[in-house]
Order: sequence, then C-alpha cells, then structure tokens
Amino acid sequence: MLWVKTFHILAMTSWMAGIFYLPRIFVHFVEGRAAGQDVTRLQIMARKLYGFMSLMAVFTLGLGLWLWLGYGVSGAWLHAKLVFVALLIGYHAWCRVYLKRMAGGVLSQSGLYFRLFNELPLLIFVPILILVVVKPF
Repeated sequence: MLWVKTFHILAMTSWMAGIFYLPRIFVHFVEGRAAGQDVTRLQIMARKLYGFMSLMAVFTLGLGLWLWLGYGVSGAWLHAKLVFVALLIGYHAWCRVYLKRMAGGVLSQSGLYFRLFNELPLLIFVPILILVVVKPF
C-alpha cells in the first residue's frame, strides 16, 4: 500500500500544480489580449495543461479510492477530507468553463479576478493537508 500512497501523492502534486498554474495563464491571457498581444500560444498551453491536470486528477481519485478500500474508513477526518476533495473537483470543472470561454475568445473577467480565483484552491488544499496529516477527529 505504500507504493499506492506514493503514487497517489505524486499524482495529487501534479494535479495541484496544474490547478495552481492554469488560472495564471488566464491572467496572462486577459491582460495580454487587453494589451493587444498575440495570446494564441496561451490558449494552446491552457488546453494542454488542462488535459494533463485532468489525467492527474483521475489518477489521484483512482489511487485515493484504492487507498480507501485498502485501509477502510478510518475516522470522520476522511469524510471531511472528501468534502474538500469534492470542492476541488468542482473548482477543476469551473476551470473547464473558463477554458472553453478562453478558446472562444470570450474570457471577459479581469486579471485581478483571476488572481483572486487562483487563491481559491489554496483555501481548499490547506484543510485537506491538515485533515490528512493531523487527523483531528
């Protein structure tokens, strides 16, 4: 099970890297477009990054399920963690909505909006980390 846990952590780290970086691409897209720059490359980067982070999300969730089945339900901390994981999946889906708007050239929010949007996954990830490491209940 330690190998499964290792690959779960690796996939989760890769997923979170994408979750944290994609909104930064949105920032550069809206600010670059407002400045009259060619932002086509950013659209390609965002699409490829979303594909990678989606694959890592599937691996993370699959390996997490494997761990859950292997170790069993071991406390209320796990149920609380799953609530935050569901929020992270929702954020991931929200990014897809913005990615589609970006592909259509109708990403109308400001750079400041996406800078703030970029902080949301941290507010989800920190409780997950605390719940997994500390297991407060």
